[in-house]
Amino acid sequence: MSAALPPVEIDQNALAGLGKISVLVPARDEEGNIGQVIERTLRVFSRYGLDGEIVVVDDGSTDGTRQEVLSWSERSPHVHLITHRRNLGLTAALRTGFRHVQGDVVIFLPGDMESDPEEDIPRLLAKLSEGYDVVAGWRQGRRDRKVFASRIYNLVSRWLFGVQAHDMNWIKAFRREVIDALPPLRSDWHRFILMMAASDGFRVGEVPTSYRPRQRGRSKFGLGRIPVSFLDVLVVKFLLVFSQKPMRFFGALGGGLIAAGFLTYLYLLILYIVQSKQQRPIFWFAGVLVLAGLILFLIGFIAELIVNQQEQLVELERTLRQHLQQRPSYPAQHPDRFPHSGEES
Repeated sequence: MSAALPPVEIDQNALAGLGKISVLVPARDEEGNIGQVIERTLRVFSRYGLDGEIVVVDDGSTDGTRQEVLSWSERSPHVHLITHRRNLGLTAALRTGFRHVQGDVVIFLPGDMESDPEEDIPRLLAKLSEGYDVVAGWRQGRRDRKVFASRIYNLVSRWLFGVQAHDMNWIKAFRREVIDALPPLRSDWHRFILMMAASDGFRVGEVPTSYRPRQRGRSKFGLGRIPVSFLDVLVVKFLLVFSQKPMRFFGALGGGLIAAGFLTYLYLLILYIVQSKQQRPIFWFAGVLVLAGLILFLIGFIAELIVNQQEQLVELERTLRQHLQQRPSYPAQHPDRFPHSGEES
């Protein structure tokens, strides 16, 4: 049973001010679930008069997921399908979807019906209309075998990144500018979108949502992801702190090694003057410290040059994206004619 939540108050004028809504649904082997997600999302569009689209990314399904989505796309012009030839993972599915959605607001929902679109979409939009740039769902009364691992992950993430959200790896609503500002997502970095958005200065909020246990199929995620997630947390933290100014990291580390080397030389000099003793191993070790420090300084300068080039490429990509957004991505004809309703590698 899901945790009962009071109905959300919706300001129709505020919803109208959000613009077009894109609901992005990655799905893998979700036959029997994905149709319900689409149907309930279309009801939300109709009930609140929203200008919206549903973009389903079929991530290499081997069941009838693709056929189920195509059936809906033939009945509704709001439903669009993108397929991967093989399973590439949730992050890749989101990356593909972000390239094709057209909305001013993008909502990420799972394809397994653990989130009820009829309840959760209005809650996310209502909170977003309060002036937030990103809104995350917070599952109430969650009960599954991943609760403990999720609590540890959220606790560590709040401590490292300072983002005060309780459920960072759940449904989310983004304004378009948040997605445009995200760096290229790698590995399992979909878990860190809130942290990246907060690092860029976007306002992050959360809203309680009901917990709904999966009714069909099985979860694609297990406890084996915990070690990988821990390493990803460290990498993302490093990139958010030092990616724009790498010399602060490499320079500080290199400077510390050089200082330690010279202090060791000073100690050896005093030892030689006072006691006429030489410590050859320590002498060579101090030389290694100084050399390592100089190498780290050089790495810092090279990293600064790379960051400078990357910023220019990001600006060029942003300009190209703005140009491409002026052209329609979805023809108004039959859904089978969509240029990206076929397969992506």
